[in-house]
Amino acid sequence: MNQTLIPPVRRAFAALAISCALVAGLAPAASATAAPAPASAEAGKKKVKLDASLSKKQAKVNEKVTLKGTLQAAEGADGTDSLEAIIVQQLQGSVWVNIADTTCRPNSTFSLKLSFSFSAVITLRAYHPETTLYASAYTSSNLTLRVG
Repeated sequence: MNQTLIPPVRRAFAALAISCALVAGLAPAASATAAPAPASAEAGKKKVKLDASLSKKQAKVNEKVTLKGTLQAAEGADGTDSLEAIIVQQLQGSVWVNIADTTCRPNSTFSLKLSFSFSAVITLRAYHPETTLYASAYTSSNLTLRVG
């Protein structure tokens, strides 16, 4: 009796193809379960506006530059005693990366000192993550700093 066995390489490719097909079939279902909260949940959050500016547009390497800003809560927003997180992000490639953080009360100001140990043109923004009281926000325009 002559039985033809499937070569191990072909079996491996077949198993890989079946695995990919199963994962591809399950991916839409998995992403549907991880969907963000419905808009009605966000409707209860108070809106905030975040503004920030740099003390200088150009700095030397390791020179401190001050980033100042305000976190304005929408009218009728309560919870002004809460400390809200403010995150400074740097654009690296096409991804915003957290580089510094502080806290601020709504309808108040914040200030951070930043310095960079390399020469570059740096793009920054301030970001307020969503909390139980307030929606997320970030500065409407990016801040550019030339270090060198």
